[in-house]
Amino acid sequence: MGIRAIVVDTAGTTTDLNFIQDTLFPYSAKRMADFLQSQQHNPLVDYCMGDVRDIALEPEADVARIAEILCQWIAEDRKVTPLKTLQGLIWKQGYAGGEFKGHIFPDFIEAIKRFRDQGLRVYSFSSGSVDAQKLLFGHSDGGDLTELFNGHFDTRTGNKLDKQAYSNIVNTISLTPRQILFVSDVVDELKAAEAAGMMTCQMVRQPQQRTGKYRIISSFDELIVE
Repeated sequence: MGIRAIVVDTAGTTTDLNFIQDTLFPYSAKRMADFLQSQQHNPLVDYCMGDVRDIALEPEADVARIAEILCQWIAEDRKVTPLKTLQGLIWKQGYAGGEFKGHIFPDFIEAIKRFRDQGLRVYSFSSGSVDAQKLLFGHSDGGDLTELFNGHFDTRTGNKLDKQAYSNIVNTISLTPRQILFVSDVVDELKAAEAAGMMTCQMVRQPQQRTGKYRIISSFDELIVE
């Protein structure tokens, strides 16, 4: 039977949480108001703004108010799709302008090449949008890693704490749950993946991290898939 595919979490697992919290989030907050102002007639941006009005229950919110709401959500680390979509669009400009590179742990850069050489499929699952994940891995400090992935999943697949999201991933990649290994630093995500029948492994990069009854690794160097 054996493992045929690996699904990796991003923040805290393949990329440093600090890069997201100290570089990406503040950048999107700082650029949000100007971005919405200049891009409000772009159909995707307009659609996202409509979504924000609905979620915030503020149907009359103007562009400035929507930017305020979104910056509040960034501060609260809300996992809402319109925010994640807009952040992805803003980060795209930042990556393209060379304002930052995607921080990826070197041990993952080595491991994904090893996994692909073994014929394993590799996917990422993040609360950040698929586009944001492609930007992160495409402009990484290890170069463009996107061609090493078989696909990416985000909140449109489901909430990362819900079993259903992992069942949806299983169905999408057409393997049995036991053939898929999910690697994350978050115990509650591993619990949800396990409930969907997946194999699990916890990445513990910080000594103060909450751990569960899962196989633990502190680097992808330790993840040997037979």
